[in-house]
Amino acid sequence: MTVELSAREVETAIHGRLGVITLNRPKALNAINLAMVEQLDAILADWKDNPAVDAVLIRSASARAFCAGGDVRSIGILPDPAERMALGHAFFGTEYRVNHRINTFPKPFIALINGIAMGGGLGLSIHGSHRVVSEDLRMAMPETVLGLFPDVGGTWFLNRCPGAIGRYLALTGVSIGAADALMARLATHHVPYAAFDGLVAALGAADRLDAAVVGEIIDAHAVVPNGGTLAERKEDIARLFGDDDLDVVVAAVDAAASNSDWIAEARSALRRASPTSLRATWRRVVEGRGQSVEHVLADDHRMAVRIVGGHDFAEGVRAILVDKDMSPHWKPRTLSEVSATDIDTLLLPLDGEDAASGEINLDWQFCVEGDAR
Repeated sequence: MTVELSAREVETAIHGRLGVITLNRPKALNAINLAMVEQLDAILADWKDNPAVDAVLIRSASARAFCAGGDVRSIGILPDPAERMALGHAFFGTEYRVNHRINTFPKPFIALINGIAMGGGLGLSIHGSHRVVSEDLRMAMPETVLGLFPDVGGTWFLNRCPGAIGRYLALTGVSIGAADALMARLATHHVPYAAFDGLVAALGAADRLDAAVVGEIIDAHAVVPNGGTLAERKEDIARLFGDDDLDVVVAAVDAAASNSDWIAEARSALRRASPTSLRATWRRVVEGRGQSVEHVLADDHRMAVRIVGGHDFAEGVRAILVDKDMSPHWKPRTLSEVSATDIDTLLLPLDGEDAASGEINLDWQFCVEGDAR
């Protein structure tokens, strides 16, 4: 039996024992806004304890994209830094609460990830138990060139990539396909896009959907993907990105052989990125190893709210998403001008937050623990 529950940018239905969430904002490549994350928050809060739902699946109505990320343009175009921070506080606080719900969801959480999957789209998928990618996947965390940093718990899941691959992906924002997503442990299965509907139907037809049954059904649809380059580059990535000192890493990439396309691409990305974003990203990746997902998301919230109020975020949105001249003017302009104190300031407790707790932003933690509204 299929029960249709809604028709909007976030659509829901229950197929048998499977709760299905469909992102349906195709013109924006499913970029998620505040209204969407509020809907997702409410859906997951309900289905967590709903006895009619054994497992949850999230997918896209668009063949082009799973989710291009958060709708940061709507924040970045606001001229007043205080307005950007206020909207950022509301948006990121709710978005990260959704990320936390997925990470700690007590039932199987399956993401069908096709096409473009970036930034906030990874927050809606990589935290889940089953991450199924299609052959047309374009997965990336490209925040450093936008004046942001890999948020949505990126510190948590990128640090779980083998070797220094997570660091490489975080700093450069390069896009990877299905085989590399599996190698990086960001995906768990590869299923061709044409088989997505059949997979959903098989899950919906099951009498029960515990983790073992879900795994068996996905395994029956999964195939080995073609391609992939990260495995053969793993040692070189470790050599170039393995040091804990960002300046050492940048110098190593600058000095590396110029006849390698992927190294040239990494060098170009580092030179185009916001210096503040690079420092902020490196602090999160290096210091976040071993941190709980709660700690990671709390720090993400503090940093994101402050960064969206700053110069580089607004300038990155202007250059990349509005004027599209691809020539942002960063302030400061160089890594040497960004101090450790500058990054320390981004991570201080926000106004109204309990500094003594040292870990959790109470605004979203309260809702996580008590589901209060």
